[in-house]
Amino acid sequence: MRKTLLFLALTVFPGLELFAVPFSMSTGAGGLIGGYFTRYKSSSTTGSGRMSMDVNQLNYGGFVFFDATYAEFAVILQGGLNKYNEVVSDGSAFVARAGDGWETMLGLSLLGKYPFTMTNRTKIFPILGADYQISLVQKRRPDGDIVYDRTNGIQEEDKDGNAFDITTWNSIWIHLGAGADYLLAGRIFLRGEFLYSFRLMTAYERDGLAQAKVLLDDNDPKLRGLTSGPSLRLSAGYRL
Repeated sequence: MRKTLLFLALTVFPGLELFAVPFSMSTGAGGLIGGYFTRYKSSSTTGSGRMSMDVNQLNYGGFVFFDATYAEFAVILQGGLNKYNEVVSDGSAFVARAGDGWETMLGLSLLGKYPFTMTNRTKIFPILGADYQISLVQKRRPDGDIVYDRTNGIQEEDKDGNAFDITTWNSIWIHLGAGADYLLAGRIFLRGEFLYSFRLMTAYERDGLAQAKVLLDDNDPKLRGLTSGPSLRLSAGYRL
């Protein structure tokens, strides 16, 4: 069946024969470094109030992966250090919060890729994929003050006045990028992957928008912004 599909692909796209990559499976482990930038701004339609959220974060961590030629699944343990600045104004009252913080996330990553053989040792591949990140630790230190755990609900509450749950900071990321494999010796290879990623709004950010509607006295405030950033993954693998 696999030979039939390969024959049909090469018949329709004959140029691919030059770069054909045989199906294989591998496993390995590595580390990552990267970061992201959050820039959200919300304002009332009357212009009398506004809200903004700025976050700069450095990420680092390690992962193990399983690869099946056209797909890579990884389990990632990732830490992050950030600085934040949040401002809310209803036109009369003004509230500003700033400080630093850190987090730990467990990531489940699935990347689709299409490898091309460049030499007998080197392959390159474009990447499209996604991560689901599960929040394990969320802590903040406003203005260099006492560190607090954001999940205990004492310092922060949702729009209904309830304590935030740790799952409030779970997130989904969409990745675009490229990577390369280099066959080092025998079945051992080195892999590098560069990703640029975009995060969907978290439950915490959606709740913040709901609270902004009340503070701005506006059921449909204007919202602009994005969370995105680059990352680099380096690993070593073994072909099974």
